Amino acid sequence: MEENVQELGENVNRLQEYLLGQLPAIGQFCLKVVLAIVVFYIGRKFINWVLKVMRRSLERANIDKGVIQFASSLSKFLLYALLIFNISTSFGVKESSVAALLGTAGVTIGLALQGGLANLAGGMMLLLFKPFQVGDYIIQNQQAGCEGTVFKIEICYTTLLSVDNKHIVIPNGTLSNSTIINVTARDQRKLEIKVGISYESDIQKAKDILETLLREDPDTKDDKDMVVFVDELAPSSVIMGFRVWLPTESYWPAKWRLNQRIKEEFDAQGIIIPYNQLDVHIKKD
Repeated sequence: MEENVQELGENVNRLQEYLLGQLPAIGQFCLKVVLAIVVFYIGRKFINWVLKVMRRSLERANIDKGVIQFASSLSKFLLYALLIFNISTSFGVKESSVAALLGTAGVTIGLALQGGLANLAGGMMLLLFKPFQVGDYIIQNQQAGCEGTVFKIEICYTTLLSVDNKHIVIPNGTLSNSTIINVTARDQRKLEIKVGISYESDIQKAKDILETLLREDPDTKDDKDMVVFVDELAPSSVIMGFRVWLPTESYWPAKWRLNQRIKEEFDAQGIIIPYNQLDVHIKKD
């Protein structure tokens, strides 16, 4: 029993001696941890300042807003990677070891995140060819397509704002590989409205009403290329229509306003808008 107690005391003494011998190393390590935290905090503040200065400089140079957002997002990723690399080397990790580790990790992550790399490449393609810009209203013409105003373009994703103010986040790889309809790319859009009238109604009178409405409307009155036409002799109605150019931003208000005015004027002038109907004739032998 005395031998066991004596052996335990010797082990405790060795542990105390070891810890006392390692105190300088432990203190140095704790100091490095504290310094790393301080450096990361200062580095983060510095990165935010650099990004702010870069965005202001690009805005003053009238660079496209989507390019600014993409460049800011990419620069933020690279600067943080550089900051973490410098902090790692301060702990005694060799640069060659870090480079080898990053290379191996890059290959592994690249294989695991092929979709992310495709999105990154897609973002670069979007900024290079510029099928749309921030503020444009686009329609992604696919089976599960979506539409909205482009809010921001980042490294891997593009955010749209829908008409009811929902955020729609689309991978850049998907956007770059799909058909995109840019509604607001041009200053003017052509509006086409068709309406059916009964076969008993006066076609020329209906055309005169439509022409009058177009000449009186504030958004269409200046268009010299407007045209009113008979589009089709349908089974239950004569399809009348018109085409007119108007400012892009006035497209929907003008369409809604003209639809209402057509119904009101046709009712007032005795032009009948029929509904689908089927006439059945019964013959008796």
